[in-house]
Amino acid sequence: MNNKKYIIPSLFLFLFLFTSFNKKSIGNKDLIEKIFNAIDNVKTLKYELQCNERIKGKMQHTESKVKLQISPRKLYLNIKGIEVLWIQGQNNGNALVNPNAFPYINLNLDPYGSLMRKDQHHTIHEMGYQYLADILKYGYKKITDKGEKLDKYFTILPDVEHDGRECYKLSITFPDFAWEPYMVKKGENLTSISRRLRISEYMVLENNPKLGGYNDVKEGDVINIPNAYGKMTLLMLDKETLLPLNNKVFDDKGLFETYEYYNLQMNPFFMPDEFSKNYKGYNF
Repeated sequence: MNNKKYIIPSLFLFLFLFTSFNKKSIGNKDLIEKIFNAIDNVKTLKYELQCNERIKGKMQHTESKVKLQISPRKLYLNIKGIEVLWIQGQNNGNALVNPNAFPYINLNLDPYGSLMRKDQHHTIHEMGYQYLADILKYGYKKITDKGEKLDKYFTILPDVEHDGRECYKLSITFPDFAWEPYMVKKGENLTSISRRLRISEYMVLENNPKLGGYNDVKEGDVINIPNAYGKMTLLMLDKETLLPLNNKVFDDKGLFETYEYYNLQMNPFFMPDEFSKNYKGYNF
């Protein structure tokens, strides 16, 4: 009888310690490296994406369904009936586009051209997680090379839930975010400058109102560019895959862009013809 008095409290103590152990917080460095490793292991993706991007001062909402193969890169995108198919090494680098509008003729469009970039922060080449990982790795390296503490920039917030999945929430802040003058070098445009410095070319375009487009610069021009991709980024990271399911970016004006992933499948199997215009269900 006396043994039972001790068994019950001991059981509660065991459960408490077991729960506490499993809720042990993860460190900044470990979480960041796990994110990089998870993205590096992505071979294919399938997901639904909801985008909110600030275009000319107003948030613009779009929804799309995406199938993506990383290498060789293949992409199928459906935005409310508008279909896009891009395959590395084919179609002279152009995307096959079904505009879902009269006349019903497929178009071959340059992903960097004005038609496909109109009212968009990014091109189809930034779909997936490699672009985000490149920006994060670049910033992480700058911080560690300077010997600065990660806690100044990275903060793990209380866990959240997104699309029915338990997520870590990571805040990335750049307290010294600022705009600086930049002199354009020979052969550069806003996209090449932004890729090299890991900043947003749309943000640069938005803050240089005299420019008419991404190619509207020449050697010697002085433009304003940010010293980081954003002032603050909030990531919700699926605890199972460590992939971002929600990505919010803020600049000095406020919310700049939000990307929310739903029904995300990591490394699903695709039939070869799923990246073909003749695949059943497509309307090219």
